[in-house]
Amino acid sequence: MTDPLPRLRALCLALPEVTEKVSHGEPTWFVRKTFVMYADRHHDDRVAFWCAAPPGVQEELVTTAPTRFFRPPYVGGRGWLGVYLDVDDVDWDEVGEIVLDAYRVIAPRKLTALLD
Repeated sequence: MTDPLPRLRALCLALPEVTEKVSHGEPTWFVRKTFVMYADRHHDDRVAFWCAAPPGVQEELVTTAPTRFFRPPYVGGRGWLGVYLDVDDVDWDEVGEIVLDAYRVIAPRKLTALLD
């Protein structure tokens, strides 16, 4: 498996006013507040990321593709989505859309307007 962190980092940092800091021992991306957290075997033996998600998305993706998506600990109850990155068929276009959706959930309206 190729290290997915550089690709995830590039997707996050390409968005307006995003910063990266280490939080809970892992790279984490902020747009004022956290919108994506990397998880390198953080609570299990999997490589993944956790992110904010629009209402209903977590339930839909976890139900339809449980080998690729999960409900992360702590933030899953707030609708956050977990995305496994240690699978053979990571769809980076889809990951990019998920990251963008996470950004839109958390970022202030004036920043999301820059995307349109």
